[in-house]
Amino acid sequence: MRFLFGLIFRLSVLAVLAAVGYLVYLYFEIGHEVRPLIDYNPAKTTQIYDRNGDLVANVFEKEHRIYVPYDEIPGRVIEALVAIEDTMFFEHHGVNPEAIFRALIKDIKARKLVEGASTLTQQLVKSTLLTREKKIERKIKEALLSIRLEMLLTKEQILERYLNAIFFGHGYYGIRTAALGYFRKDLDELTLKEIAVLVGLPKAPSAYDPTRHYANAMARANRVLERMRTLGWIDEAAYLSAIKEAPKVYDDTLTKNRAPYVVDAVINSLSKEFPDIRRGGYKIETAIDLEYQQMARKALKYGYEAYWKRHESDENISKTFNGAMVVLDGRSGDILALLGGVDYAKSPFNRAISSKRQPGSAFKPFIYQTALNLGYNPASRVPDIARTYRFEEGDTEKLWKPKNYEKDYKGMITLEEALVHSRNLATINLVNEIGIMTLHKKLEVFGIKDLPYNLSIALGNIALSPLQMARLYTVFADMGTLHEPRLVTKVYSSDDKLVKRFEPKSKRVYPKAQAYLMVSMLRDVVRRGTGRNARVRGMDVAGKTGTTNKSVDTWFCSFTPDIEAIVWFGNDDNTPLAKKETGGRTAAPVVRVFYSELVRKHPEFKRKFEEPEGVYHVKREGRDLIYTDISVLPGEEATQPEEDILF
Repeated sequence: MRFLFGLIFRLSVLAVLAAVGYLVYLYFEIGHEVRPLIDYNPAKTTQIYDRNGDLVANVFEKEHRIYVPYDEIPGRVIEALVAIEDTMFFEHHGVNPEAIFRALIKDIKARKLVEGASTLTQQLVKSTLLTREKKIERKIKEALLSIRLEMLLTKEQILERYLNAIFFGHGYYGIRTAALGYFRKDLDELTLKEIAVLVGLPKAPSAYDPTRHYANAMARANRVLERMRTLGWIDEAAYLSAIKEAPKVYDDTLTKNRAPYVVDAVINSLSKEFPDIRRGGYKIETAIDLEYQQMARKALKYGYEAYWKRHESDENISKTFNGAMVVLDGRSGDILALLGGVDYAKSPFNRAISSKRQPGSAFKPFIYQTALNLGYNPASRVPDIARTYRFEEGDTEKLWKPKNYEKDYKGMITLEEALVHSRNLATINLVNEIGIMTLHKKLEVFGIKDLPYNLSIALGNIALSPLQMARLYTVFADMGTLHEPRLVTKVYSSDDKLVKRFEPKSKRVYPKAQAYLMVSMLRDVVRRGTGRNARVRGMDVAGKTGTTNKSVDTWFCSFTPDIEAIVWFGNDDNTPLAKKETGGRTAAPVVRVFYSELVRKHPEFKRKFEEPEGVYHVKREGRDLIYTDISVLPGEEATQPEEDILF
């Protein structure tokens, strides 16, 4: 009997030693598995902001996480978390033997695993390194990894990782993400009750999600508050005040995307330079103004709905009708609003950037400006008469007989009248007078690709996107200075360090006085020409309509003393629009709606174009004519030779 007892004792000791040995072996064998938590660098959400610091959107891959370092976590958050999840957190070394024993007794009574005894460290290990299955092997590994982690990290570092890694329901990872999502507040703005709601979530994120189970979430929060009171971490007054509170909860989308076309453009423009753009936690500042974005969206929708209302009974028109709009700061080129379509949900294709369409007559101002710079004047005359042009296409000789939209002829008319009323024949004859090669040479400064080497250039026979047209029109909006459109202004890293600044880019193309001649002419386009539908009471609006053959594309390119707006409408399948649709009818009203709201919301904006030095006035035949030293009146000679012109 004694021998048997001794044998059992020795075997028990050996078993214990073997178990201990195995645990020690396992401890060192799996130690490397905590490395992801030591070198913790989770995927973080990139946030895009407008120029006023308002959030445009959250961008992420799988997990929506807005990281918060430990020193930015309020003490109340730590107290509430420790109170409800792991009161002995600052005393234990990764596992809590007392809690384990207590849970073991309950498991034995129930004859199954019914209660865990996980510390915060164990919860962190389980959620990031292990599965959630309730098996003894996994629990042992969890405990060993937790002990290992506590040897390598401070308690503060563990808490920081826990509060950024844990799932808080509703797609939110990390407590800052949850605070901003549920309450639209940062952590330092939360009330005690809101903190209690958040720290109560990790136990059962779905069951306690306040957007779906508000009562459950509040009950759980009250349990947190009771625990804090019991521990003496809050007094009775604070407890009673928090218990009564019913915080407002928001059921927002994860992305909070308020300008999807803008967001796509930002990501596309930065993805090559920042390949981790969707997981790097960047903070991106843009030139966008969400107020302008909203005004532009309403205006574009107005034009879209007006088109369908005019043709609601026509069943034969294309259903692919859509539009785009770009709004710039005319003095800097900053993109204030960008819409690649009427409805992103129906079509995410960004027509403002990716769609190349013919601008038609909207390109004419660049031809007329070239003429002005060569010594012509708004009062110079050009023949508005029909001509037949012969050209060869392969081995075949063909004839080209261009026509005016009105299908009539005015004879000799001024450049101003030709542009104001968008006379095709006058423009073609003007190009013929200037010469194709001369025109090309003068337009080289704009860097326009694939300009045709024939007279079709007069009718805008090139392919440009609305954003490219917006770039070109800055040369008029800023009196001769060409600006590169700027969408992104700054990029910050996840720890708020400036990574890159995008500086404005511009160059002087025309002298101010020369550019003002065109501004004056384009203002008349709106006052009494093809752009009359863009008129806004009390504000100077200048611009040019564009309508291509058979109304496949309709444009209105416009600007005021401060703001530039480009609008395009057409069918995505490149079929003609309904009859009688033109740039003046389809697109111009959109800028009228936009500028009208702009005037109402921002009465401080300039209303009138300022005339620069070097512009002269003279009365002739009852008319007020303007000219410069370069662009003189008919019958007079320029005082500055062409070779000295700075463009």
